[in-house]
Amino acid sequence: MGYREIFYDRDTGKRDPVMQHCKTKSVPIVWDQSTYTKAGLGDKWEHQARFGYRHGISVAMHLPRGVHFTVGVDRDQSLPDCAAEITRMTADLQLSAVHLQDAALRVLVPASPEQDIPSLTSRELECLRWTMEGKTAWELGRILGIAENTVVRHTSNAAQKLGCVSKHQAVIKALRLELIR
Repeated sequence: MGYREIFYDRDTGKRDPVMQHCKTKSVPIVWDQSTYTKAGLGDKWEHQARFGYRHGISVAMHLPRGVHFTVGVDRDQSLPDCAAEITRMTADLQLSAVHLQDAALRVLVPASPEQDIPSLTSRELECLRWTMEGKTAWELGRILGIAENTVVRHTSNAAQKLGCVSKHQAVIKALRLELIR
């Protein structure tokens, strides 16, 4: 059986540990053969490895109504052993996923006239600007001299006002609306 048949087989997808992770968790997964053998699916890994899918990183964006937007990078070479490099690669994939999701939604969802541009506080905009620069809530708290929970609250409020489900999606929308630069 070719890879295409396996890829479109719903039963196989329901058992795939990477896809199951992406459906239930918001954090990316770095996977390799051990991910599949731990799930008792070493045969599935062996089959896909013949097509070059041996190692990878996958991330899912969770949208309203149980919809998931999943992006992954698969490769035949091992990922680097350096934890910092894996972190950088994962962060790059997450940011790319936000851009891909935004582009996909613009292509797939009919355009609707933009409603009134929401009014964000200066602190919410500041949090979005720093998020755009790749800062975590912890780092932002240190920079702004506020608690990490306060940063999360400002960022969440901005995302909610913009009708977004994540801080990264909120940054993209704020850029598109020219609320931040």
